[in-house]
Amino acid sequence: MIRRASLVIVGALMGATAMSVINTVTLPAEAAGSSTYRELSIFGDVFERVRAQYVTPPKEDQLIENAINGMLSSLDPHSSYMNAKDAEDMRTQTRGEFGGLGIEVTMEDELVKVITPIDDTPAARAGVLAGDFIAKIDGADVRGLKLEEAVEKMRGAVNTPIKLTLIRKGADKPIELTIMRDIIAVKAVKSRVEGDVGYLRVISFTEKTYDDLEAAITKIKEEVPADKLKGYVLDLRLNPGGLLDQAINVSDAFLERGEVVSTRGRNEDETRRFNATPGDIVDGKPVIVMVNGGSASASEIVAGALQDLRRATVLGTRSFGKGSVQTIIPMGEAGALRLTTALYYTPSGKSIQGTGITPDITVEQPLPPELQGKLENASESSLRGHIQGQSETETGSGSSAYVPPEAKDDVQLQYALELLRGQKTDPSFPANPEKAELKK
Repeated sequence: MIRRASLVIVGALMGATAMSVINTVTLPAEAAGSSTYRELSIFGDVFERVRAQYVTPPKEDQLIENAINGMLSSLDPHSSYMNAKDAEDMRTQTRGEFGGLGIEVTMEDELVKVITPIDDTPAARAGVLAGDFIAKIDGADVRGLKLEEAVEKMRGAVNTPIKLTLIRKGADKPIELTIMRDIIAVKAVKSRVEGDVGYLRVISFTEKTYDDLEAAITKIKEEVPADKLKGYVLDLRLNPGGLLDQAINVSDAFLERGEVVSTRGRNEDETRRFNATPGDIVDGKPVIVMVNGGSASASEIVAGALQDLRRATVLGTRSFGKGSVQTIIPMGEAGALRLTTALYYTPSGKSIQGTGITPDITVEQPLPPELQGKLENASESSLRGHIQGQSETETGSGSSAYVPPEAKDDVQLQYALELLRGQKTDPSFPANPEKAELKK
């Protein structure tokens, strides 16, 4: 059923929504002209002047790193240089596990607030509770730190201790806990049963995504008998992307045949095609895929494949529209170059670059009063210097990237559930794979 793609392709899971190939092969290139080398000589002269004469001694490594990033950012928003720390952070994200405590957090009143401790993690075992405020980390005040800085301090090597000072409602004094860090596995898929419907939320495409999806579907099947199960909702909203091989495997899980995605580079011989294999993990049950402006890259590959091959009905609002592929090329001192090398295409041959996936059924999610006028649409087409898509128009890509915290307020989810239960009807539901126009 599932073919494990031999090509290891990764993406930035936080912010950049890029897909990338890990590649150690150096490809030949045409030699630069003499004028190029003259310009490089000027760059060297400028560097020496700055290094020797700037009013305060600059950090030479930062000068060079910033110069490299300046060159790459002039190409498109997704090409960049990653120093050793950035490259390791990317690898940590794609592995889906790290050394830490096991808490979901946010920032409130300049303190780190615990949303929830993850079950069976060091934080949960030590007695950290939802609603606790972290005031100090290893004796240092949290006030003044950004959330990502506080999170970085709480992460660390496995089997190393950390001391947290907590403020808890109802406690007459701060609570001090010493916790030993452990490996924290972040679930890539969250699931639940909505009565007679299986709900699958794919958060990101890490190394664990397909395995988490398979486990979630198995659990749903155990909870709801096959004759009672109406179908599945595959929620890809707010999913920024990740590993291409995982996007292929997730698509393949629902498909019996057909091309899942193709990637096309600068040269025709660089085109790669990835095909589905027989076997449907949900036994042909109806599937509704939900997308919004926060659905990008790998999540758009899944939505596009299931839509083009008529295996699922796509519902929601237009997706982000990030259709380029970034190759991760290891560099010296464990840094890496992230370089755009290809565009990807859905089974019907469409590029979603700058256009996104258009849902079969458009359902807008209303914003709560406190967010109205304050939330900008997320889109590739609005990024400065983005690669112009072959089908891109002034309409562009993207839409609102808001999902309510409570299912009862989730208009898009409720619409999907009503379709699956037959309480609503639409010509595009259920999707029929026999009507897909497959490539020969």
